[in-house]
Amino acid sequence: MVRDWKLPRKGSCRCGELTFAVTAEPAVTAACHCRGCQKMASSAYSLTMMVPEEGFGVTSGNPLLGGLKGPDVQHYFCPSCLTWVFSKPQRVKGFVNLRSPMLDDTSDIAPFIETWTSTKFGFAGTGAPRSFPEFPGPDDFGPLLKAFAEWEG
Repeated sequence: MVRDWKLPRKGSCRCGELTFAVTAEPAVTAACHCRGCQKMASSAYSLTMMVPEEGFGVTSGNPLLGGLKGPDVQHYFCPSCLTWVFSKPQRVKGFVNLRSPMLDDTSDIAPFIETWTSTKFGFAGTGAPRSFPEFPGPDDFGPLLKAFAEWEG
């Protein structure tokens, strides 16, 4: 069964100044329990969906580079409300990690994988069917993307 992602999808930051559209299916959805995401999201984990770069576009506003700004990843925020909206990981070129709660409709978005469970808070269950103590290795990605494409969750 092929999942209907209801594309295009729209979303925004908390104040609505920064808006975006998603026109491509995500490669995978995830919850990240790393300490960086816990601090950036002010939560037990951050939720994300890895979208091909050509399938994501800012439609209004100018994102502000904040958080990590180095060679590994760049985090983008709304310049007005400072909501963390998306990241561009450099280890996985060609993708944007969109904070999935920024979508207007999140009713059918659930994490398929959870990463950095080695730093997970004991109470922070996500229901993700696949877990990794850190970030999945390069050899894990091919099978993960295939399994996600077949997942009906």
